[in-house]
Amino acid sequence: MAKQHQEGSVLEAKRTKLAPPPLYTVLLLNDDFTPMEFVVLVLQKFFSMSRERATQIMLKVHVEGRGVCGIYPRDVAATKVEQVTTFARENQHPLACVMEEN
Repeated sequence: MAKQHQEGSVLEAKRTKLAPPPLYTVLLLNDDFTPMEFVVLVLQKFFSMSRERATQIMLKVHVEGRGVCGIYPRDVAATKVEQVTTFARENQHPLACVMEEN
């Protein structure tokens, strides 16, 4: 769509492409103190996983040192990290939950 401007010049309407917001991966990190059952509970409670899926992720954390809980926009990822960290500390566990930009 073109608009007439002063002295006959034409301004073209520019279409701006909005890039989707960056997504962040939320991860749990292994430690030698947090019980496996607590990790399963966290995955069920904060990431809405079935017990079976939560157990799979917990074993990945245990064996590989880290496991993906989900991928979210920044605000959601930050909130989940804060919720998990607070819940772990309230239960005297050192479970680490972090986020990484994709």
